[in-house]
Order: sequence, then C-alpha cells, then structure tokens
Amino acid sequence: MTVKTNGFVEGSLPEELMKILLSLALNWGDVIDMKRLKVIHLSGAMTNEVYQISWPTKREDVIQNVLVRIYGEGVELFFNREEEIRTFECISLHGHGPRLLRRFPEGRVEEFIHARTLSAGDLRDPEISTLIAAKMREFHNLDMPGSKNVVLWDRLRKWHSEAKKLCSTENIKEFSLDTLAEEINTLERELSQDYQDIGFCHNDLQYGNIMIDEKTRSITLIDYEYATYNPVAYDLANHFCEMTANYHSDQPHVLDFSIYPDLEERQRFVCTYLSSSGHCPSDAEVEQLVRDIEKYTLANHLFWGLWGIISAYVNNIEFDYTEYARQRFQQYWLRKPQLLGLLT
Repeated sequence: MTVKTNGFVEGSLPEELMKILLSLALNWGDVIDMKRLKVIHLSGAMTNEVYQISWPTKREDVIQNVLVRIYGEGVELFFNREEEIRTFECISLHGHGPRLLRRFPEGRVEEFIHARTLSAGDLRDPEISTLIAAKMREFHNLDMPGSKNVVLWDRLRKWHSEAKKLCSTENIKEFSLDTLAEEINTLERELSQDYQDIGFCHNDLQYGNIMIDEKTRSITLIDYEYATYNPVAYDLANHFCEMTANYHSDQPHVLDFSIYPDLEERQRFVCTYLSSSGHCPSDAEVEQLVRDIEKYTLANHLFWGLWGIISAYVNNIEFDYTEYARQRFQQYWLRKPQLLGLLT
C-alpha cells in the first residue's frame, strides 16, 4: 500500500525526520548507516500512519528502535494537536506510555515500547481482560492539568456541525444529521447523572492502543489523541464496543455486534475495575455501572459514527469510513428504544 500522509510517502523519509534520527543516534552514541536503516509500517492505525524505524548500533547484537507517527490529514477537526502533545507529555511524566523524543512538522518520534500490541482476540482473554480493567481504573484516576469538565457532549456537537458542512445532501438524509442535534441533547439530558464518576478517559481503547509486556504482564495504554475528562462509564462503553472490531481482518471496517460481551463478561470486567483500587464493590454498585455503561454505548455510537462520516471526507487511509459510520448509526437507532427504556 502506498500511503501519502501530509506529504510523507512510504519509502522516503522527510529531511527534517532524517535530521532528527541522525541527532538521536548521535546522542545515543550510534552512527546510522542509511543502507541498514529499516522502516516498517505498523498497520491498524486509522488516524495517523505509524512506523517502526530501526538501525544497528555499535554493538552488532543491539538494534535501536523508535516509533515515528505521521499525522493524518484533517485530524485538526477531531482534536487540538498541541493539547494532545501536552497530554502525551503529562501522561509520560506520570509513568504511563512512551516518552516523546522529538517533533517535526509532519509528526513526531516516540520511544519504542518493547511490548506486544494486543490482537482482537486478546480482549476476550480473561487474564488480559482483568489486566485491562485494572489499568483503566488507574488511568481514570490520573490527575491531569486543566479543566476537568466533561468534554463528550461539546465534542459531539462540534463534530455534528463539521459533518453537516462536509456531507452531501444524500448523506445528511441517510444519517439523519438534520435531527441529530436533538438526539445529542436527549442523550446528555438522560445519561448525565450526579452520582456518576468523572475521570480522565482514553476514549479510544481499541486493542491496537493496548500493549502487554509478555514477561511482566504489565499493560500500557497508548495513543491519547481523544483522551479527555468524561464519565468513566462512557470509556468503559467504548471498550466494550471495540470488542466487536477486528481492524486487521480482510474487512477492517466491519463490526460484529453478535460478539459484543454478554452480561456475565461485562459484570466480571466491571467488578474487576471497581475492586482494583482496593474497594470491594457491592452487587448494587456493579449493576449500576453495568447499566450506565450500556446507556453510554448510544453516545459512543454517535461519537464514532460522526468520526467516520468526517474521516471519509478528510482522511485518505484505506478504510471504508462511510460503511463504518453506517454500522454505528444503525446500532444507535436499533438500541436506543431498548436502552433509553432502562432510564424509567
């Protein structure tokens, strides 16, 4: 696949990036032999292009690796890049995720984490799922600088406005964009409750954004473009919805909601999540959070549905964003009568 993203073509590195790599190598006591420089495209990313770049060090048995992230086109419609960089650096200072090594106009260079990126099937592994639940609780408890207000609803309204500007008349009609503002208002009114926990949420916890160290069994969450303060039930709902995806299949845009986690699996995950901080939750607490999570799947479907619509117009990564959005909206309208009925 030939990928062009913000002026970067696979097979040739931007001059500024090459200067950074040479500088990093020099600081680490290495000298890069351009003939032995390896560039590997890492699949599965849908907002950026991600590459592993490696070269031999003076010790022939040691290979130096860095991760290069090339920013996708149109991402400024989804989040503020400078805010995302500040989040990245702050999370790193908290001891989570990779270090930021350098920046250049088209992207950045990050520390390469020597851990395995999870597969779709790993999310259903009971042991790994338990580790993820505990890590999510830890992540949600991060004390990040700046406002701690919920971002979800304002972001949905912003994306709705952008989608209407970009869409054809046919798409506006198909996705009911003319009436979606009222849907967002209804969800905010019905789902927002004073008792709900607000935490620092990842908001994109698909399997490709989770890594595991096979030796220590420690979990690392990566890629914080969409991370903000939100109801933790929303972040958990997003993770459950991601269990229906396999972005490395022959049809990476296709979601299989028949494998959405059943009630027992959701209860087990929530119980682990709540108890991981030392608190022993009551059955009532577990059931309440499980119910809240299900309701927030509706907001999650609108979130990624709108993301898909916008991405179809601004992103040239090979992914059927429109069909992905279509599935998300279908699930919203299918599940809304059942889930909003839980509110009475």
